[in-house]
Amino acid sequence: PTRRSSDLLRTGTVVSGLSLSARAAAYGCDITYCTGKELVFDYLKDRSAAGAGASQATLALQAVAGGDRTAGTLLRGLHFALVDEADSIFIDEARTPLILAEKAGLPRRPALYGEALALARRMVAGMHYRLSLPRRAVDLTHGGRAWLTEQAVLLGHEWTGRAAREHLALQALRALHLFHADDQYIVRDGKVQIVDEQTGRMLDGRTWEQGLHQLLEVKEGCEMSEHTRTRARITYQRFFRRYLRLSGMTGTARDVAGELWSVYGLHTVRIPTHRPVRRTLLPTECLPTQADKQRRLTQQVRALMADGRAVLVGTRSVADSQALSACFQTAGIAHRVLNARQDADEAELVRQAGQPGAVTIATDMAGRGTDIKLHEAVRDRGGLHVLMTAFHDARRVDRQLLGRAARQGDPGSAQAIVALDDELFTVHAALPQAVLLALARRLRLPTAGWLAVLLRHLAQRRASRVHRAQRQEAARRDDQLARSLGFTGQG
Repeated sequence: PTRRSSDLLRTGTVVSGLSLSARAAAYGCDITYCTGKELVFDYLKDRSAAGAGASQATLALQAVAGGDRTAGTLLRGLHFALVDEADSIFIDEARTPLILAEKAGLPRRPALYGEALALARRMVAGMHYRLSLPRRAVDLTHGGRAWLTEQAVLLGHEWTGRAAREHLALQALRALHLFHADDQYIVRDGKVQIVDEQTGRMLDGRTWEQGLHQLLEVKEGCEMSEHTRTRARITYQRFFRRYLRLSGMTGTARDVAGELWSVYGLHTVRIPTHRPVRRTLLPTECLPTQADKQRRLTQQVRALMADGRAVLVGTRSVADSQALSACFQTAGIAHRVLNARQDADEAELVRQAGQPGAVTIATDMAGRGTDIKLHEAVRDRGGLHVLMTAFHDARRVDRQLLGRAARQGDPGSAQAIVALDDELFTVHAALPQAVLLALARRLRLPTAGWLAVLLRHLAQRRASRVHRAQRQEAARRDDQLARSLGFTGQG
């Protein structure tokens, strides 16, 4: 923290790896800068230290009586929050509760997880389980439950309890069919490390609960880590509603203005840009397959490099960025990759991304909040060109990526080049996607941008409904848990 003077405010910063004493000093400043996850986990640590049922009235009474249950806590209270990229925090990241856990030791029988994965690999979709990719959920059928009961006779005593074996089987099915390397996680240094699906960044030290992380470690051949035990949990909705004053800012709040009001009581006010936007949006191109899309991207990037432009190519996942990088490498296109695997030199990669002829392939790490400074020669030739290689589940995220071009009055352009077999279409609009793909082939359309626009509208609407239902369910469970644990029935 900076020194206090008569005309200055003290500021502090909370980052990962900071000691408890340094965190307390930072939170003691007039203004504290931190990420949402750091703030929420520090809040949960304080709640655990004070006691699960501690309220403001309880703490005040104990202070009068001479006790101080707040000794050693980090935060001074939830007074005023100004949230940057508010729609990402309040909406996109609100589907999953944040859980404070502690180590609970290694599993008593590690072979149990190998048995679970072996059983899950033998189970047949439709016969033993139903998989819902839009909801990212898996459910056992009656036949699957009966089959598990038969198999339990041949296994250890851990499989005799119905609830335990069905839970373990479901987690194993999730590990096999819903969680994939270079998508939801990466394997680095012999460890399974979670990738934040909203930002594309690696979440150091975070693990999945209820045995899922251990199953993924066995699946990837990694050393098994310790189990975790939940100490406290809370959703972003419940946490931020506890602030006395709450506000935020973002360039993409218009689509979720209704939810921001209904959940957080926040009005959305539109503020025009202080400089005219000089962004040129080119028509969307849609190719039949991923291979066709990669060839088209290669042609487009070559042409842009010849013009002396800087190019940012946005992908949805680490796997997509690696595949496109291999394609560019084969084509002899010099480029750099920014994803969770190549995150050590992020600042340098962003700094070089605005140079003439620079080609940068990036996940969402280069999306929200990233300013790419342009070389004067690039600015004179039309600025940064952004290529979107796949639509996201929310149009707001698409606009964030396209918004990397033409910032602060600079010129720039953007275009989406997608394929009909992209993940958004196959997951959230599978039947229309198959029909439109057959229609495109029958009409022999080389590029069918109108198909992508139609599919995008349908798929993103469906994805938004699914995600909204998940946020509501997460908030409902969080409130239900708080009522159940509250002495008077209220959290």
